[in-house]
Amino acid sequence: ILIPDTYIEDLNLRLATYRRISEIEDDAASNALAAELIDRFGTLPIELESLLKVMKIKRLCRKAHVSKIDVGPRGIVLTMRHEDITDPSIIMHAITQNSGWRLRPDQTVLVNGNFQTPKSRLKGTEKAVLALIATD
Repeated sequence: ILIPDTYIEDLNLRLATYRRISEIEDDAASNALAAELIDRFGTLPIELESLLKVMKIKRLCRKAHVSKIDVGPRGIVLTMRHEDITDPSIIMHAITQNSGWRLRPDQTVLVNGNFQTPKSRLKGTEKAVLALIATD
């Protein structure tokens, strides 16, 4: 996902923006950067919105111990970092509480669904990863 050249024409500024995006640690910082970019350059292009969403999903994956995500039009496959999971009941709870979810023989989690568009894939992935995060 690339920020369009027409949005931030200056290469150094565009690269600095990528660096700032990669360093975002929470939703508040992401929202602040998005607001700053809107103030400075106008409405965010879809590519930049998608990049910010992908980075949010990456942050959520760290919390949920997800090491890999494969998404296609018919479903999402989540590969867990098993060595980091201290409470497998969280995963089992997510599987039993969400229709279309199942644990595959290779210990990945399959989330069946209709994810035909990039936007629906991002939304579905975010929802799936959120379901794997323990709420205390």
